[in-house]
Amino acid sequence: MEEALETQPYYWGRTPEEEDYYYLQGIKSTKSFYTSPRGLTLFTRSWLPLNSSATTPPRGIILMVHGYGNDISWTFQATSIFLAQNGFACFSLDLEGHGQSQGLKAYVPNVDLVVDDCLSFFDFILSQNPNFQNLPKFLYGESMGGAICLLIHFKNPTLFNGAVLIAPMCKISDKVRPRWPIPEILTIVARFAPSLPIVPTADLLDKSVKVPEKKIIARMNPSRYQGKPRLGTVLELLRVTDYINSRLCDVNLPFMVLHGSADVVTDPEVSKELYELAKSKDKTIKIYDGMLHSMLYGETDENVEMVRQDILKWLNDRC
Repeated sequence: MEEALETQPYYWGRTPEEEDYYYLQGIKSTKSFYTSPRGLTLFTRSWLPLNSSATTPPRGIILMVHGYGNDISWTFQATSIFLAQNGFACFSLDLEGHGQSQGLKAYVPNVDLVVDDCLSFFDFILSQNPNFQNLPKFLYGESMGGAICLLIHFKNPTLFNGAVLIAPMCKISDKVRPRWPIPEILTIVARFAPSLPIVPTADLLDKSVKVPEKKIIARMNPSRYQGKPRLGTVLELLRVTDYINSRLCDVNLPFMVLHGSADVVTDPEVSKELYELAKSKDKTIKIYDGMLHSMLYGETDENVEMVRQDILKWLNDRC
């Protein structure tokens, strides 16, 4: 896999410190830039079991999708490292306008194109690694990334063997959805200035991360978007989540949905709707009492480990 990624243009070599870090974690890791079919330059990472090779394949392949305003190089990759330590080959990319990928920060004018980017990147991974073709393939998405995973499933229903959805943004909850006439006013303004960062909202990090020390670390992320949401992004997320909510009954792949009961960023009730309406025969839901939105980073170490082990057991049972 390392050779495949290193042939990509704009490859970033790893420093000795990075190599030492991942080696001490018991995994291999690469980073690269991938050019999507629409010409967008996207930053990517892989996290692989240390003994992964053509003769010793991983247990499964996971395409991991981060959430709004986040990226793959800070707190997000802690879960990727954990899964690689347990035998899974994980791949991810900074979405358009996020992290080190091309695009105006936190501006996502068309989520359908982002879905195409993710699918083309995963197709590239499979084409470069023929030994991956017959391995179990999973989606993993956090928040907005969970919504993108469902859109990927709708676009290619047979490619993946399952999905792990962390507090997925399947619908903008009525508790936080802007009231009339704000959406109508924002829609009019967005026609002329869709990239304006003026949508009023509280700091999502404060609402997502419970442990104070972890809030400090999260704020140190140099790639974190700290401005207000952009008009075009908000309207696109409203469109996409309304679409997903109308198609919950069409979800037909094995999935595990996890949500904190105290989450005020995405609504756990909507995850319950997904579980109840999906036609999937293999579906699991976990609602964690008192947890906030960032279950795999922002909670206590004990809570994070509990969620990780639940995910690992679900994946292992399907490999």
